[in-house]
Amino acid sequence: MPAQTAFPPTTPGRCELKTLPAGVLLQTEGKGNYFSEANGMFRPLFNYISSRHIAMTTPVEARIDQAAMYFWVAEGERAKVTGSEGSVKVVEVPARSVASRGGKGSYSRENFEETRDALLVWLSSRPDVQPAGPAYAVFWNGPFTPWFLKHYEVHVPVRPR
Repeated sequence: MPAQTAFPPTTPGRCELKTLPAGVLLQTEGKGNYFSEANGMFRPLFNYISSRHIAMTTPVEARIDQAAMYFWVAEGERAKVTGSEGSVKVVEVPARSVASRGGKGSYSRENFEETRDALLVWLSSRPDVQPAGPAYAVFWNGPFTPWFLKHYEVHVPVRPR
């Protein structure tokens, strides 16, 4: 069970603007795309948090085409982070504004792209913000959750128009 969530999830099928909190994330990268590298990226991150008794915090962020995975570290767990090690890098991020669309179902390229495309259509109709970076995935459930119970989001960083 996660120690806490880093921020509230977006309801499946809904688009919204939200501000993600500043935080500490643990990052690892692979070669290729996220879906071919997920298991290999998960292992060093899980070993890092397990060896330091850091509770898992949801969600997990995923850069799809750049094959990167990020674990959030709960505020109360940050003292246990002892710096980068091996393929795991400690990354401090500022608060970020994103457009978000929630989804439900398997963590697949097809679902990511369909959700991203719907989010970009919604975002293009907004007079107040515009994309400020590429879309990425946010996964809320662990690998043993059945596909039909999984929740995810797609985020696009935004800036004022």
